[in-house]
Amino acid sequence: MTRLLLLLVVSALLHPPYVCISVCPKKCVCDKEVLSVQCFRVQAVPFGIPTDTRRLNLAYNHIKDLKGRDLSSLGGLEEVVLSSCGVEGLEAGVLRAQEGLRTLDLQNNKLRQLPRGLPPSLEILHLGHNRLQGLGEAALEGLRRLRLLDLQHNHLSSLRAGVLANLVRLETLLLEGNRIETVQGSLRLPQLNLVSLANNKIPSFPSAFFSQTKSLRTLSLQGNLLTRVPPGLPQSLCLLDLGRNQVRALRSREMAHLRNLSSLSLSHNRLGSVDGGLRLPSLVELEVAGNMLRAIPSRLSPRLERLDCRQNLLQEVTQQQVSGLKQLKHLFLENNTIRSFETNALKNSGHLTNLALEQNLLVSIPAGLPESLVRLDLKGNRLQTVQEQELRSLKRLQVLNLRRNRLYSLPPATPYLLPRLKSLYLDGNPWNCSCVLQSLTRALRDRGVELPNEPCSQEPIKEAGGTTGGGAGWRLYMAERHRCEGEEPEIRDTDYDDEAANGQDEQTDSEEYYDYDGM
Repeated sequence: MTRLLLLLVVSALLHPPYVCISVCPKKCVCDKEVLSVQCFRVQAVPFGIPTDTRRLNLAYNHIKDLKGRDLSSLGGLEEVVLSSCGVEGLEAGVLRAQEGLRTLDLQNNKLRQLPRGLPPSLEILHLGHNRLQGLGEAALEGLRRLRLLDLQHNHLSSLRAGVLANLVRLETLLLEGNRIETVQGSLRLPQLNLVSLANNKIPSFPSAFFSQTKSLRTLSLQGNLLTRVPPGLPQSLCLLDLGRNQVRALRSREMAHLRNLSSLSLSHNRLGSVDGGLRLPSLVELEVAGNMLRAIPSRLSPRLERLDCRQNLLQEVTQQQVSGLKQLKHLFLENNTIRSFETNALKNSGHLTNLALEQNLLVSIPAGLPESLVRLDLKGNRLQTVQEQELRSLKRLQVLNLRRNRLYSLPPATPYLLPRLKSLYLDGNPWNCSCVLQSLTRALRDRGVELPNEPCSQEPIKEAGGTTGGGAGWRLYMAERHRCEGEEPEIRDTDYDDEAANGQDEQTDSEEYYDYDGM
């Protein structure tokens, strides 16, 4: 009897029951509170992972394949992460025992086909950045609880909507960055909320492809070969991105029903005109940069807050074009050929904080700009003078970019006309380095205004037909500076003092503007 007991003790020491194992496997970190295990520098699923583990993270290891026995004892798993492991294949049914598995992450591996036999409990499936060449109905069959399917950046060349028919609870479908050229069928997914098919090679969509997606709110189709807006888009759509396609025109019949659309991007297409196609009552953001527009689109939604018309062929801005944009906050018109900007054109845009007009052909600052402006960018125009009356309304301006124009001077009262100014960009102009200008820059610095590449602190720029040889410009500046040291031109005016004081009293930092360096 004693001998039998001794054998039993030795056997228990050498072969303890698996259920008693609580020691974390080598090269792993176990968190008993959240029941998670993360392993490092392993080439297979480690033996001895606690059986009550819910989250298993094996990312960034070297696990080429996964066998059924590897996870057979871990029936309580809810999440498995196998991203960036070099996985080439999963044995069919390898996760069948994980009846409560909700998330499976297989991103950035070497899979060539969809894993088969996935548990029906799955809600999130990440398969992006693999080498998948096709979608089989059998692999997705039974995944009726799936809410997110990530197939971005694979090698898919076609998409048949029928393959996804069983995913009745799918909310997010990510297919960007594939090689999709043909699309067939109709997506019959009643809960689908977001679809991304960006950066493929899709020339067109079937007329009924999107018609049954009654809950679709976000659709990204940028970077394809579309020549028109896809037909049958659902009324539920709120965000539509058609940037970097080949759309030439917008037709009212394709867009008029999209009454909930709040954000539309048509940047970098071939649009010559959009009139009649953008009467969208809920539109808040519109991007039409990089087209061939000769005029700002008219009759836009009065709710519009952001309008991007940069890199077109615009030649003028008139009050008629923009008078209805009463909620506009950001207007981008850079890199056009604008020569004319009608006085008070933006008088109704009392919420405008950003106006970008760089790289145009303006010879003066537009008159009658709204007092709400916080940033004004006029870099790369043909400005020759700045008048006091052009600055008087800009009490809230914080950033003014006048780089690379033809300016010789500024109004002496600039510091007091712009009481909230924080940054002023002046380099690249042929400044007259007078005592007045030097006094003005000192006054700006004293107010804490940032002056990158302060005028007259470097050689004057060369003008057409003239030169500034050697260090002549610098010597001229130093001589003028010494001469001015004994003279302090009086540029302060009591009226400006009052304006500045009032402006400072009201100053806040709550105004919204795009903060960039003005280069």
